[in-house]
Amino acid sequence: MQMTGNTILITGGTSGIGRALAEAFHDRGNRVVVTGRRQALLDQITAGRPGMVGMPLDLDDSTSLTTLAAEVRARFPELNVLIANAGISRTEDITGDSWDVSAAEAIVDTNILGVLRVVAAFLPMLKLQANATIMATSSALAFVPRADFPTYCASKAFLHSWLTSLRHQLRKIPVEVLELSPPYVQTELTGAGQASDPRAMPLSAYLAEVMQLLESKDHPRGEILLERDHARRWAERDGTFDTIYAALNPA
Repeated sequence: MQMTGNTILITGGTSGIGRALAEAFHDRGNRVVVTGRRQALLDQITAGRPGMVGMPLDLDDSTSLTTLAAEVRARFPELNVLIANAGISRTEDITGDSWDVSAAEAIVDTNILGVLRVVAAFLPMLKLQANATIMATSSALAFVPRADFPTYCASKAFLHSWLTSLRHQLRKIPVEVLELSPPYVQTELTGAGQASDPRAMPLSAYLAEVMQLLESKDHPRGEILLERDHARRWAERDGTFDTIYAALNPA
């Protein structure tokens, strides 16, 4: 992926890792289109940043993506980078009498179908560019799950597998496929408490490492993974899965 001179569209770009990526790429001289549900927040993020544009997108609304894709085709036909970052995370107690499948369905709809729909909407544009990239946000929990986030972790495992297949299918087309697999980072993904949790990695530190990996093209197999997360990535291969799983999920 080239680090400057791109036109980049980021879903889920109004907070957390998405917003940090938008600002980091904008600082490097890219045109960045940030999408999200709330227009006021989009206006706040793009204020004072020439070349950064906010466009509304609600992945729960079937017409919203169609409208966005049409507008992007008209205004930014040179779009060459798509970052599919929108995602939600919730704990689930499947043993509880009050558990129903609606929470899981919402996660699947956003984290899985949302990514597939966004890629389907913009891949035709990306295939026309000389240097194009699709990046989707997975999670280090795709490799060793936390049992209290069963559907969230499963959704990220799905993305890991799907992106591997997408990368293979696009191998003869100049569209690079990257998978961003963050650890536990100080964002509000699971609520306000995560943003200040000292156990979580500071967002600025995480983004600095990610940008360094991208700049040095240090992402074998298209996986943008911090060194500290390699143990989880290769737990099955290394025979350490049970030990790491037990540490993440105390009895």
